[in-house]
Amino acid sequence: MAEITINATKRTEFGKGASRRDRRAGNVPAVIYGHGETPQHVALPLRELGAALKSANVLLDVVFDGKTELTLPKSVTRNPLTGVLAHIDLVIVRRGERVRVEVPVHTIGKHDVDGILEHMHNTVEVEAEATSIPQFLELNMDGLMAGNSLYASNVILPAGVTLISDPQMPVIHLSERSTAAEEVPVVAEGAAPAEGAAAPAADAAKE
Repeated sequence: MAEITINATKRTEFGKGASRRDRRAGNVPAVIYGHGETPQHVALPLRELGAALKSANVLLDVVFDGKTELTLPKSVTRNPLTGVLAHIDLVIVRRGERVRVEVPVHTIGKHDVDGILEHMHNTVEVEAEATSIPQFLELNMDGLMAGNSLYASNVILPAGVTLISDPQMPVIHLSERSTAAEEVPVVAEGAAPAEGAAAPAADAAKE
């Protein structure tokens, strides 16, 4: 998995005003916590952080105040209008420690061409060593027929990775295509209605 070193600055001012100043300066407010440590407030460079987060479950070696904390992104907040990073929570991890994370699932193989593929869940929860978290997991669709599903238990797990999600959680489903088209009669504009079609309206007018 990816492990990236990123330099941070200690935050000494808090509140919405201080956060806005950090963002105007091109930084993202962050909190580092875990392992019984006092939460530490830092600011991370937006551009470097954004590039790092393109890798799923990336490990960040955050350098500040002459020390380095090995962290895993836990919660990312973005501006709802612009999508720009607004805040991030980082949890401290130790090398050799096992952690629980959501990992993206990529499908491989060919399914029945008569089916329509539906992704029920895009990730599964697993437990792995903090420094050996897979960036993605694979699910082989070879031989999958329309009307059937593949489950979390079908996801291919590397050595040392344990499934935490319910094994019966559906990950993909191959729906059957509908072959029956509903026939709707088409009447050309100005054409006379079918025989008897106007009779009810005429009877109603007499009442």
